[in-house]
Amino acid sequence: MIVGGGHNALVAAAYLARAGRSVVVLERLDHVGGAAVSETPWAGVEARLSRYSYLVSLLPRSIIDDLGLRIALRRRRYSSYTPDPTDPARGILVDTADAAATAASFERTTGDRDEADRYARFGERLAPLARALFPTMTEPLVREESLRLALGDDDLWHDVAVGPLGDLLRSALTTDIARGIALTDGLIGTYSYADDPSLRQNRCFLYHVVGGGTGDWDVPVGGMGRVTGELERAAREAGAEVRTSAEVEAVTPDGEVRLAGGEALCGQIVLSGVGPAVLRRLLRAGGAHDDDAAEPPEGAQVKVNMLLRRLPRLHDAAVAPDAAFAGTFHINETMTQLDAAYVAAAETGIPSPLPAEIYCHSLTDPSILGAQLREEGAQTLTLFGLQVPHRLVADRERATARDELLAAAQRSLDSVLAEPIADCVYEAADGTPCIEARTTADLEASLGMIGGDIFHGTLSWPWAGADEPLETPAERWGVATRHPTVLLCGSGARRGGAVSGLGGHNAAMAALEMLNG
Repeated sequence: MIVGGGHNALVAAAYLARAGRSVVVLERLDHVGGAAVSETPWAGVEARLSRYSYLVSLLPRSIIDDLGLRIALRRRRYSSYTPDPTDPARGILVDTADAAATAASFERTTGDRDEADRYARFGERLAPLARALFPTMTEPLVREESLRLALGDDDLWHDVAVGPLGDLLRSALTTDIARGIALTDGLIGTYSYADDPSLRQNRCFLYHVVGGGTGDWDVPVGGMGRVTGELERAAREAGAEVRTSAEVEAVTPDGEVRLAGGEALCGQIVLSGVGPAVLRRLLRAGGAHDDDAAEPPEGAQVKVNMLLRRLPRLHDAAVAPDAAFAGTFHINETMTQLDAAYVAAAETGIPSPLPAEIYCHSLTDPSILGAQLREEGAQTLTLFGLQVPHRLVADRERATARDELLAAAQRSLDSVLAEPIADCVYEAADGTPCIEARTTADLEASLGMIGGDIFHGTLSWPWAGADEPLETPAERWGVATRHPTVLLCGSGARRGGAVSGLGGHNAAMAALEMLNG
């Protein structure tokens, strides 16, 4: 029995059904996929946007091959473009195919001819950690000490896993803007700052730089809905039953799942694709005693989806818009600005300027647009705003909070463009601007993500501590709950988060060990 029909649940269902097990997936909505879906937000406009999740890095090739998924992931030539917030007529373009051009943009923007080399060495220094760690993500948890010894670089281990990320960035890079480019990987959906002693920024950073063993983030051809569609096909063809509009109201520790309307289903093992906070509520409804005082999940982002008539003009005459927007376009994300935004969100409200990053999916994958839009030169634009903790919108009227965050995002973006973004936004036939914002409150309301937390809770280190129990299959695979036959299979599982399938794969492996006993 699998509660929730997100991409991880479909991965688990496919593996279990292929192993000959009877599997039922129960999804509350009228479609599967959770946050990994493509949708057409504007009536009559043929643009299929990856509305929530939009890039892929942590999905292992082994899962794609095991399940026979017919998906293509396309690498982006341009890693990032970062205009100088103090003078947007200059900016850093990281071009993976032209090291000389990258170095020239670093020097032109920072005035430091050596910063490009430092930035390159920074990436090279992290590479052994990615190569050592990523293959373990589809295996039982490795002990921390074993992984540290396998890495063979105690200084690197300390810099990533012991000391705050800010120390590493200051030792590796000299300029505020380059440090900010790196720090953003530690703040995706994570409310934190460079020197946060909790190290939540380090854990988020680690997941972002180890994906695929390279840290590259790829575009799913056809949009994120293509990934979900293939996972659903794989699960159904393997024999799994996938039920939509099936809302679960209670789960008992011994495997009974009760649906709205009174239907009850029983299974040997229940896999939970919903967040741990939602699972605790379902277990309490099923009679389980729960005195868990876990920290409530809290997301920290706003996502803005746009369809443009054309790409906006830049102040920087040295960089073409189709290069700047093809990778990650950093907006007001120097290290100083990111840390200041953290303080502002804690003390005064929505940060100004709002740190954000954008990219244009359709430059890499035009197939998400209809033929007419392609002929007209239309492009999509996705903006992801940082340092916006759920507490800023939790107790406010949802539409008002959404409008204020959208306005803040537009102001921040306009501050680095040569023209207002509003002048480029495509309009539907009825005159409606093709732009929408999705806040943490919207994610909570539409997807059931408590606090709008895309990770379903604070990320954990993707290895086992020295004293962590690894006696049961669920513990060894990082999917255990307090109840032996209830396992986590979503983003809340150890090594969960992002569109990776890891939570689903690892829960399925643990379940098969238990069933094959």
